[in-house]
Formats: sequence, C-alpha cells, structure tokens
Amino acid sequence: MLLVGIVGSLTGMLTETSKTALQALLFVARSQSEHPCSPATIAENLGASASYMAKINTLLVKADILKTFRGVHGGVKLSRPLEAVTLLEIVEACQGKVLGDYCAEHPRLDEVCAYHKAMSQLQSAIVETLESWTLADLVAKPGPTAAAISDCRMRCAGG
Repeated sequence: MLLVGIVGSLTGMLTETSKTALQALLFVARSQSEHPCSPATIAENLGASASYMAKINTLLVKADILKTFRGVHGGVKLSRPLEAVTLLEIVEACQGKVLGDYCAEHPRLDEVCAYHKAMSQLQSAIVETLESWTLADLVAKPGPTAAAISDCRMRCAGG
C-alpha cells in the first residue's frame, strides 16, 4: 500500500465512492433548481443505488461539503461556494486522509532511504494537486470532445 486511496496502481487513485461523490457534487452544482436536489434524483442520474447515494451524502455532509434539507422539497445542496470545495476535501471525505506509507515515520527526509523520499514527494504532489482543483474549476471546464465523450468517467457532457 503506497497511499490511502491508491487502489492497486497509480491509475486507480480514486475509489468508486470518491468518483461517485464527485459526479454527484457536479450534478448538484449544475442543478438550476432553487430547491435542494433529492438523493433519489441524483442516484437515478448517476445510475447508482439510492442507498449508496445516501452513504455518500452522509460522508459529504459530515465533511461540510453538502447540507441536507427535510420536507417536501428536501434533499441536498452545497454547503459552501464551488470555489471553496477542493478535490482534496472530497477525496478525504470519502477515502480518509491521503497518508504516506513509509519505512518509518521520520521528521528529516535527508536521513531516510530513497523509497521514503520518493513516497513523501508522491504524497506531497497528490495533496498539492487535489488542493489546487475546486468544484468551480471542474464546473467551468468544458466537457470532453465528441471523440472522448464515451471515455469520460465524470459524465461531463451533460453539463
């Protein structure tokens, strides 16, 4: 295990829960309704089960990314502006802290092995990248080209 969240290889850094959470947040962010989005509507749009969506919503509410509303028009809304929600927060809400798995914890990198240094740099790069991207950045980016639509895991073409 190199880092929490890396599932087998560097191409699988995000768990299905993190990916689905991100898709759900993009759906909520693009929603034009003044009413909260119902978890059932989000789940249906993403092709996820309502119970799985409820689990994800709970994680995002605990992380203060979503807030819930009860009643006839109940559901979820973003708890903060798009610019204030980073990918790091979303990933850590769903997967836990991005932590290194080193030889041993050591305060001085100049005294550790090369593997430890490499993993420390990898962790720093991952955290820095995830911190630099916000939901606003993802919503503002255009969807994929027509040729790449079928390969888009975030279903960006719908927004």
